[in-house]
Amino acid sequence: MGRKRKFGRLIDGVLIIDKPAGMTSNDVVQKAKRLYFANKTGHTGALDPLATGVLPLCFGEATKFSQYLLDANKTYLSTFRIGMTTDTADADGKVLKEVDASALTLAQVETAITPYRGDIKQIPPMYSALKKDGQPLYKLAREGIEVERAARAVTIFNYEIKDFRGGEIAEVDVLVECSKGTYIRSLAEDLGRDLGFGAHVATLRRTQAGPFSIEQATTFDALETERGDERAEVLDHHLLPMDTPVAQLAAVELDQNSGFYFSRGQPVIVNQVYRIGDEGDTVRVFQDTGEFLGVGDITDDGRVAPKRLVVS
Repeated sequence: MGRKRKFGRLIDGVLIIDKPAGMTSNDVVQKAKRLYFANKTGHTGALDPLATGVLPLCFGEATKFSQYLLDANKTYLSTFRIGMTTDTADADGKVLKEVDASALTLAQVETAITPYRGDIKQIPPMYSALKKDGQPLYKLAREGIEVERAARAVTIFNYEIKDFRGGEIAEVDVLVECSKGTYIRSLAEDLGRDLGFGAHVATLRRTQAGPFSIEQATTFDALETERGDERAEVLDHHLLPMDTPVAQLAAVELDQNSGFYFSRGQPVIVNQVYRIGDEGDTVRVFQDTGEFLGVGDITDDGRVAPKRLVVS
């Protein structure tokens, strides 16, 4: 049997969506795919259904460079509810325990979060997409199975209290700037455990993902209103160039001859390449007409070897 044919437009680019609450990241991908009638779409780092905010989506050939955004640092605004523990460590979960947190003070919270700034080890929550023997942890958790998880190294660049509201169930609003792979739910769980009251994430909003901020994001409501009964092409102006995920890399330009060989997988000589990088560095590669060809690595003999190519 032949491969199932894919339908949709062959479009390339990056869309920055303000993800609404209640949708999975895959839900967002599928909705964007339908709105744009796109052949191929993918996200660049999952957000929990509870979460809102910046979720870059890659279309077409841009999906080849999504890993660079997966590896990027993130910024979150979150509200931790202290005095209540849930099985998922967020507000979508089942309440397991409540403890009167009326005695909790802002000073105690500040002291408790101090050890979680900088380079830390974090144990991923059971309700996560990480896999154990091929099974996502969240599926095991739903069956009541808990497995040992190895602590992972992450970096918390900034962990700042924005507001504190005391009470039987206290709330603290925090700003967290962190490296890839950081679980905000784990930060909430750890804080609640250290304070002795338990805690979970009540709200979570991603305000920055790599170079993209919430100010650049558009909503599905806005896209649906703009499209109306028009063809999907009317939305294409929202797409950023396909090299956007690697925009932080230095760029080199090739003449027609070199571009031809590079795009066919062969290393090419780039004059004075060491002025823009060192051996092993990855660079963006463009044709002298402005066409993005992909990314390549600088070799020890001053050439640029293809690493990830765009298919025209």
